[in-house]
Amino acid sequence: MNESCADASVLGFQISLSMLLGVVTFATVLSNAFVIATIFLTRKLHTPANFLIGSLAVTDLLVSILVMPISIVYTVSKTWSLGQIVCDIWLSSDITFCTASILHLCVIALDRYWAITDALEYSKRRTMRRAGIMVGVVWVISISISMPPLFWRQAKAHEELKECLVNTDQISYTLYSTFGAFYVPTVLLVILYGRIYVAARSRIFKMPTSSGKRFTTAQLIQTSAGSSLCSLNSSSNQEGHVHSGTGSSPLFVNSVKVKLADSVLERKRLCAARERKATKTLGIILGAFIVCWLPFFVGTLVTAICKECWFHPVLVDVFTWLGYLNSLINPVIYTMFNDEFKQAFQKLIKFRRFS
Repeated sequence: MNESCADASVLGFQISLSMLLGVVTFATVLSNAFVIATIFLTRKLHTPANFLIGSLAVTDLLVSILVMPISIVYTVSKTWSLGQIVCDIWLSSDITFCTASILHLCVIALDRYWAITDALEYSKRRTMRRAGIMVGVVWVISISISMPPLFWRQAKAHEELKECLVNTDQISYTLYSTFGAFYVPTVLLVILYGRIYVAARSRIFKMPTSSGKRFTTAQLIQTSAGSSLCSLNSSSNQEGHVHSGTGSSPLFVNSVKVKLADSVLERKRLCAARERKATKTLGIILGAFIVCWLPFFVGTLVTAICKECWFHPVLVDVFTWLGYLNSLINPVIYTMFNDEFKQAFQKLIKFRRFS
């Protein structure tokens, strides 16, 4: 009687766990598919920066389709029953796609860093081709990290497989893979975000506020990106020419200058708001990435270095799925904190016609 109750309890737990992980997997598929569809169908989002975001969504979609479903079976059953070949393919896909997802965050941060610190020059080089090369480099690094275990796992292909794990006895590979897939990218992300934050704050603080003295026309030209303003301002001779050539009164000219100041001021306020939001979004993504992946990679490194150290299998599963959860969080953050994505996403949901 007690044994049957215990079996029923275990079965109930397995079903509940399967449903929970299934919901997470389905939500990851759906959210990333919507981000991809939103970028593809919205012409306004066809930019190099959004191409990188779309590529990240494709990578996270691959994690949710090719890695997470098999991981559900393995996590719930606690034993591997799919054979050596499927194990090799699954582990390689897991390492490749998860590493690519992490490295995509690096190239997105790098693109953002160049765009905010060298805006004029980088805008000329910020092309789809350049974005494609960056994505190509991400995949080359990811594949180079996932391939080595295939060579020494073949030696055990004839043995009956009961578990499917990367062999942490190969300490050199563990160091290579963990540092290449997580620790080095994390340091790079923290440095880039720190510099982006400082650059964004300095630009925001340079923005004129609505209160205080109005800017002169010459000041507006120096701080504005638009050269078309030059026809309206700059020297007293030009102002005199406006008076004499058009017969306009000083009151009219001052009115034009005030309207010009308001126009540039409003544009700068909008730019500042966009800078703040973009920096905040990147910060949230960085924070979520570290929270999701740090436990897994710390656990992997500790297990490899300290042979006496041991983590409970349940804890290992929690760390693994916390890492997978990052593939769900990325598209959610972009749709929640990016106004362009939010508007296009709403149009997609409502089946409106895209511009």
